Amino acid sequence: MAKVKTSVIFKQYSQQQSLLLPPSLEELIGEKHLVRVVNEVVESMDISDLINMYQGGGTSSYHPRMLLKVLALLSVITEMLAPVSNTRSQVSVPV
Repeated sequence: MAKVKTSVIFKQYSQQQSLLLPPSLEELIGEKHLVRVVNEVVESMDISDLINMYQGGGTSSYHPRMLLKVLALLSVITEMLAPVSNTRSQVSVPV
């Protein structure tokens, strides 16, 4: 039986969403913060092939661009912390 492609629906995703306090998420993040670099890189990527892989149906999905930002930031932070965890594992603790 042929698979019927249904429309894809993503959950609402807005970085400019206003909050009561502070008035904007932009105010919480410094101008040179790593999050801004990751955001800029992922925003510049062409992810149309990735979006076209979504089949639709069921409940709405998180937007692939938002998920890529989370994964990219996690990867960078993990790489930054790797030398710290290696140093800790090499330290001998007296018993």
